[in-house]
Amino acid sequence: MWALGIVMSRRAEIREKALRDLQQYEVLMLNGHFDFGNGFHGPVYLNPHQLFRYPSTIWRFAQDLLDLLPPTIVEATEVVTGPVTGGALLAHTIAGLLDSRRDISRPPTLFAPFTLDKERGHTLTRFYQQLVSGRRALVVDDVRNTGQTQARCVDLVQRAGGTVLATAEIYDRMEAIVSAGVPNVALAEYRAPDNVPAGECPLCRAGVPVTAF
Repeated sequence: MWALGIVMSRRAEIREKALRDLQQYEVLMLNGHFDFGNGFHGPVYLNPHQLFRYPSTIWRFAQDLLDLLPPTIVEATEVVTGPVTGGALLAHTIAGLLDSRRDISRPPTLFAPFTLDKERGHTLTRFYQQLVSGRRALVVDDVRNTGQTQARCVDLVQRAGGTVLATAEIYDRMEAIVSAGVPNVALAEYRAPDNVPAGECPLCRAGVPVTAF
């Protein structure tokens, strides 16, 4: 129990730091007044593109995410997959970091990105279908919104003959409406308040200027 308590405490520290870091890098902007350009306003803005502005930023977040994954998943993963663009960049980073944590005699971890087709949505090319077939996969993304993208990616891996061990993401908005049917691990979690129509915005009524960035 004592050892488990230390592990849980360490994971809580990692998650708290990640939430602070997401704000520092202006990925997660809180307590502002944002006009989303679709007729709605809100106090929270998420800009996942900031994660990839500097390669070292996503490298640090990927390290922390790996620290939260169960050791059994870290050990068993043979291929890391993710949807373009953010998820694929994160998957590529994690695949490399996994090899740095494992014995050099092991086969290198593979990487398989999902491409985006205008008609079919996310898809795996034939080459990557063959790559994931018969292998154990970790599906990652930068942000989880409704959960639909992750569920689609998990289904694609399974239809190609792969086994999905888990899904994981840097930031979970806690608004998922579908489940991928496998364990999910988030580095940071934060549920934003509901956005409101611009004409009913209390920040506008209070005279708070729209946040510029």
